[in-house]
Amino acid sequence: MSMKGTTAYYVVKERALPEVLLKVVEANRLLDTKKASSVQEAVDRVGISRSSYYKYKEDIFPFHDTAQGTTLNLACKMDDEPGLLSDLLEVVADFGANILTIHQAIPINGIASLSLSVQILADTGDVSQMIQEMEKKGGVHNVKVLAKE
Repeated sequence: MSMKGTTAYYVVKERALPEVLLKVVEANRLLDTKKASSVQEAVDRVGISRSSYYKYKEDIFPFHDTAQGTTLNLACKMDDEPGLLSDLLEVVADFGANILTIHQAIPINGIASLSLSVQILADTGDVSQMIQEMEKKGGVHNVKVLAKE
């Protein structure tokens, strides 16, 4: 909850978003890429009302669109397996991000906690895709964005 007069931001996985918000993102994409010539055409194609579009159009955007020049703080839970940390760092490097800090806690019950600070550069690939690729690695339980600075 935010205090009156301030704005709070949240990072939410796509699967947790209401369908209307995802459709607003899609309508914005259609307009930005000129695949729809008007708001009416865009909302008709995605299946929402103009009022829903105008209500949310300034409040939702793909995460990667605004990430450049920022630092992401990521938290990972993963199995304590030789080479797994190297695999995760390789994903970050493959996406062209700059690793600023790495901290791995002593594993407890075979599970390690990892904190990464990653700088997003002009040529860094899609950050959402990077996180998905990290989560796909065998032995990785989850990757969460803790902060974006």
